[in-house]
This record gives sequence, structure tokens and C-alpha cells, in this order.
Amino acid sequence: MATCLAGLTGCVVAPLGYYDADGNYAGEAAVVSDAAPPAPYHETVGVAPFVGAVWLAGYWNWHGGRYAWVPGRWGHPRPGYVWHPYRWAPYGHRWALSGGWRRR
Repeated sequence: MATCLAGLTGCVVAPLGYYDADGNYAGEAAVVSDAAPPAPYHETVGVAPFVGAVWLAGYWNWHGGRYAWVPGRWGHPRPGYVWHPYRWAPYGHRWALSGGWRRR
């Protein structure tokens, strides 16, 4: 039993609603990790491929018990929404990931 519980300490779900990079409502939950995220990669942002394109910067995601880099990409704007880049912030003694499309 203790072994099973130890495996659950790296990531928990906390109520923080958000939209994902594709503009889909990702629910009333966000990722929370006990481990601080690594420093972000430096990404070179090229010329926008179309008028109004929004840069969706890369970020560290928590997946499979470890951090995995999700590269940035260009996306289409969503009327009535503003893109907030994903970021990790202290959340008590843990780290919470937030970001995505949010209503103006």
C-alpha cells in the first residue's frame, strides 16, 4: 500500500479551469507537480505563417511522472479570447501549470 501511495505524490489534479493550445476547453483541472520544472528552452520564433497568427510558446508539460518539453507553434486566434502562455508557478509546496485561451 505504501508503495502505491508513493507513486502518486509526483502529480495531483487541482481545480484550475483552462483552455488548451488547440482552443478546446480542458476542464476544471490543471497539472500540479511536486518537482520544480526545468528552465524553458530558447525557441526561435520565425515569421508568422498567416495574418493574425498567435505564437503558442513551448512549455514543460508533466507526463508519465516526468517533465516533457512541448515545442511552440503558430495557432489561429479565437474571437473573444486571449492566449496566456503556459507557465509553472508555485502552488503551496508544489508547482502548478496554468495557461491557455481565456475569455477577455
